[in-house]
Amino acid sequence: MNSLAEPKRWERFFWPLLVSALLLAAWHYCVIWTATKIFPSPLEVERGMAELLHENVLWGDIVDSLRRVAIGFGAASALGIPLGLILGWYPQADYVVNPVMQILRPISPIAWIPVAIIFFGVGDNAAIFLIFLGAFFPIVVACIDGVSNVPSVYRRAGRNFGLAPWQLLTKVVFPAALPQIIVGLRIALGIAWLVVVAAEMIAVESGLGYLVIDSRNSGKRYDLVVAAMLLIGVIGLALDMGFRRFERIKSVRWGFRDEA
Repeated sequence: MNSLAEPKRWERFFWPLLVSALLLAAWHYCVIWTATKIFPSPLEVERGMAELLHENVLWGDIVDSLRRVAIGFGAASALGIPLGLILGWYPQADYVVNPVMQILRPISPIAWIPVAIIFFGVGDNAAIFLIFLGAFFPIVVACIDGVSNVPSVYRRAGRNFGLAPWQLLTKVVFPAALPQIIVGLRIALGIAWLVVVAAEMIAVESGLGYLVIDSRNSGKRYDLVVAAMLLIGVIGLALDMGFRRFERIKSVRWGFRDEA
């Protein structure tokens, strides 16, 4: 039996809203007490957000950022999932590829910015390449671990039913590993959203990351900077919540162990 009671529906909204209200109040009074002229108050950020909406700038930047993440994350998933499944299914291949992956994986995507600009120039392709790098390795590692952790009894049962190796991989191993793969995809999406903001500050001239750096450089509009930062966080939360809902689908969850 689960020792932690499931929160009630109203509690899921009440407590986050309460914490948010307390943080806003603390932010407001800190600005007043310090009498800072640089860091904006919540009301100034709200006015800055309204200004961005009125000038029809914000929606275009949001769409550009989401488009780059969708392309980079989609490419990383399309290549990373099959590669991870193959490496998890064939340990000999993993032994060959793993050292190279462990050398490249710890390198921050931000460190690749000069290389990306050399090969792709300043523009969308450089940003998408950086997003791809940030998402690719977590997806591959999650797939390898997911396949490796599938109980051997599942594989023996599939072989007893006469499944060919490729059928065993696609119909038994992959569905059993899917929950862990989904977790890897969720982590990779969060990293991709982090990378796009950093890449847009340097490699492109649109998007939320560019909005942050441009607002800072154009008259030190820190109200717009903080407004863009908050919007980045809200969109990241929405993406994460979308993946959480996807994890609850029964066809995805069967690999999870149910808790009474």
